[in-house]
Amino acid sequence: MASVTLKNIKKIYDKKVVAVEDFNLEIQDKEFIVLVGPSGCGKSTTLRMVAGLEEITEGELYIEDRLVNDVAPKDRNIAMVFQSYALYPHMTVFENMAFSLHLRKESKAVVEKKVRDAAEVLGITDLLERTPKALSGGQRQRVAIGRAIVRNPKVFLMDEPLSNLDAKLRNLMRAELIKLRKRINTTFIYVTHDQTEAMTLGDRIVVMSGGVIQQIGTPQEIFDHPANIFVATFIGSPQMNLFDASLQVQNGEYYVMLEGRRVELPQEKQTKLKENRVEEQDVVLGIRPEHMEFCEKKEEAQLSALVDVSELMGSSIHLHVNVNGRDAVVIVPTLGLSKMGRDSMQSGGEVHFTVDGRVLQLFHKETTKSLFA
Repeated sequence: MASVTLKNIKKIYDKKVVAVEDFNLEIQDKEFIVLVGPSGCGKSTTLRMVAGLEEITEGELYIEDRLVNDVAPKDRNIAMVFQSYALYPHMTVFENMAFSLHLRKESKAVVEKKVRDAAEVLGITDLLERTPKALSGGQRQRVAIGRAIVRNPKVFLMDEPLSNLDAKLRNLMRAELIKLRKRINTTFIYVTHDQTEAMTLGDRIVVMSGGVIQQIGTPQEIFDHPANIFVATFIGSPQMNLFDASLQVQNGEYYVMLEGRRVELPQEKQTKLKENRVEEQDVVLGIRPEHMEFCEKKEEAQLSALVDVSELMGSSIHLHVNVNGRDAVVIVPTLGLSKMGRDSMQSGGEVHFTVDGRVLQLFHKETTKSLFA
């Protein structure tokens, strides 16, 4: 088991392309860290530097207390599971899983025990004599993970291991990874572009964009308190809605003007704004689709919108609406919805919503940073 520390890590290609900039992170022993962000954000490059597959341009990388910048991948005691399963097609599952152990000249009895123990943990004992071509995608991924488990590494590195699976199998394998983590209880660094994977798997999430860390925190912290507009719109599905608004002060108390309607702010947000000495200004207001509350009476609403598309999802209706030229998505629970409400949600209908000050976010227009951070 091991901690991993990245200090001021930087990766530059061809002396000019900065792939990762000033990356700082301390990963605790047995922690599950997820690096998440869009394609090209530097997350896989960071993982490959930890693995030793990419040279570090600047900075220091420690596994436990050992500086490993110039240590060969095979000597770092890490195991990596790739997006492609990278199984040897001519070998059986048993032989694929045992390959690294044979290279280390482990005894036949040790190899047998380690492979069968890993196979039992992963539920693939009955597949050991098959070749990869006789396996499904999910089974191949289990074999790739098993090949890593038998090495008993200090750190598991996983680079988008579920991205080649269909949606249903991806959900199942995500649950399997959660169970696996509890069984082997070691340090994981997991890379994905899928924010659902990040939210469900990680003890902490590292959100990246343009080679730079945007925010580090628990899934709930990042969901509830995004550091900037990028994080707010990247984490959460459907993504957060953004509106132009105005932050104003009256008698020492803050409030928001949204589409000509006043939105009150709770004491917690008042305190943050006062601590940050925020002045009156135009802002970007963010609110998640599930936090916009439908109301049938226009005079009670703070937002009115025209419905472009209405998607019935069973327990809820996803409304794609237009608010004064700005697109937004609203999730309305169907439970308790009146016929009048349902009728208004057809394409071309007008719908009305209230915005709760407790769950809204406010961002600076130029810097895009949260005013509550």
